[in-house]
Amino acid sequence: MTLYERVEGPAAYPMIVSKMDEAGRPIGFGALSGLAADPSEPGILYAVNDSAYGVQPSIFRIDATAHPARITDAIRVTRAGQPAQLLDLEGIVSDGEGGFWLASEGRSDRLVPHALYHVNGKGEIRKQIAFPPELLAVETRFGAEGIAMIGDTLWIAIQRPWKDDPKTAVKLVAYNTKSKEWGAVRYPLEAAETGWVGLSEIVAHGEHVYVIERDNQIGDNARLKKLYRVPVSGPAPLGGELPLVAKEEVRDFIPDLKATGGYVVDKIEGFTVDASGTGYAVTDNDGVDDSNGETLFFSTGKM
Repeated sequence: MTLYERVEGPAAYPMIVSKMDEAGRPIGFGALSGLAADPSEPGILYAVNDSAYGVQPSIFRIDATAHPARITDAIRVTRAGQPAQLLDLEGIVSDGEGGFWLASEGRSDRLVPHALYHVNGKGEIRKQIAFPPELLAVETRFGAEGIAMIGDTLWIAIQRPWKDDPKTAVKLVAYNTKSKEWGAVRYPLEAAETGWVGLSEIVAHGEHVYVIERDNQIGDNARLKKLYRVPVSGPAPLGGELPLVAKEEVRDFIPDLKATGGYVVDKIEGFTVDASGTGYAVTDNDGVDDSNGETLFFSTGKM
C-alpha cells in the first residue's frame, strides 16, 4: 500500500510522463532499461524497454527539458517490417549518424541470443552481431546490461560474473566495429551483503566510462545503488589474461531513490550524460510485474 499527501506546490511525482499519440491516447511505456543521449541536442534522450514488452521492443524519445520529463515518440524496433522478436533490450547508444546500437541480454534457454543490433532512425534492424564463441562458451543468462561507444569501439557491460570470471569481477566487453575484433577488461564488484551485485549501465563521457553498480535488494535491505567511473583504456584480447580496471565512486543513488518518500526500488538501470554534460538516470519498473510500478527519472546535474 502506498500513501500520498496532496499539498500546494509543484508535484514531485510523476517524474516522467508521455504525450498523446495520434489517436488521443498517451504513449504507453514501462521497463525502461537503458538510456542514451542525443549527441548534439541537450536534454534529448532515448530509452529502450526490455523483455517485459517482448512483442513490442521500442526506443522512446525523451524531452528531459520538460517538467516532468516527457516521452514524445515511440520508435518500434522492427525486423523485415515486423516487431522484432527474441530481444531483451538492456542498452542503447547513438551511432552518431541518426541510428542506434542496441545491446540485448541473451538467454539461451529461451533462444534469446547474446547480441548487438544496429538500427536506423526508424528502428529497423540493419545488422545483428552475435557474441563470439570465446564468450558464448562461458555464458550465463546475466548478460549485456548497457552499451557505450568510444570512437569505433562499442563497450558492453556484462551484468554478473560469467563462468570464467572470479566471483568478485565482471567483464566490460569491447567490439571494434571496423576491425571486427573483440576484447575485454574486468571490473571489480563490491561484495553483496544479501543477494547479488552486478552492473546495470555503461556510458562514456570525457576521459571516463561510467557504470551503475547495484544490488538486487529493495527498501531497507538495499545497500548498493551507485554510479562509478573508470578511466578509458584499451581492451585485452579474449582468451587471455584480462586487466582489472580501477574504479572511483561518483554518486550514491539511494538518497535519490528515497526522495519521493517511497521505498528504495531495485532496478536503477539507465544513466547517460547529455550534449551539455548533464547526467540523467531512470529506473526500470519491470512493466509493473512484481513491482510498485513507479518509474523514477531524475537529473544528477553537471558531470
